[in-house]
Amino acid sequence: MAVVIRMKRTGRRNRPCYRISVADSRSPRDGRILETIGLYDPVSKDEEKQVTLKVERAQEWLRNGAKPSETVHSIFKRQGVYTEDLERSKLAGKIRRRPGRKKATETSKRRAADKAARAERKTARRGERVAAARAAKAVEASSDDE
Repeated sequence: MAVVIRMKRTGRRNRPCYRISVADSRSPRDGRILETIGLYDPVSKDEEKQVTLKVERAQEWLRNGAKPSETVHSIFKRQGVYTEDLERSKLAGKIRRRPGRKKATETSKRRAADKAARAERKTARRGERVAAARAAKAVEASSDDE
């Protein structure tokens, strides 16, 4: 069982509050947890009340191999969770990173360029049609004047 330390969203709309919790990595974000070790309130004006954390429990979970998410890792660094023994054991360096965007391949770059060229040709054809319609209208207007 892979154990992660992540944030569980609580609070209402436009007023988020997060519980820093320890959970199995297979459980959903707001699903079943093993333990709640803190609270993060990003909207709170008082910076001291933004983070409430059980430092000893967090250190214990890290020693046992739990991987914090990137956000929880930065909160832990600010709160001083990482001590010398945790640094020496290199547990602080193991963070759970979410998969990012895939890098663009040559094929995807070529497809994007082709799509841009088609859009440009379409705009040019439309411009030609508009110009032809205006010219026809001008010829028609000049023949009506005679």
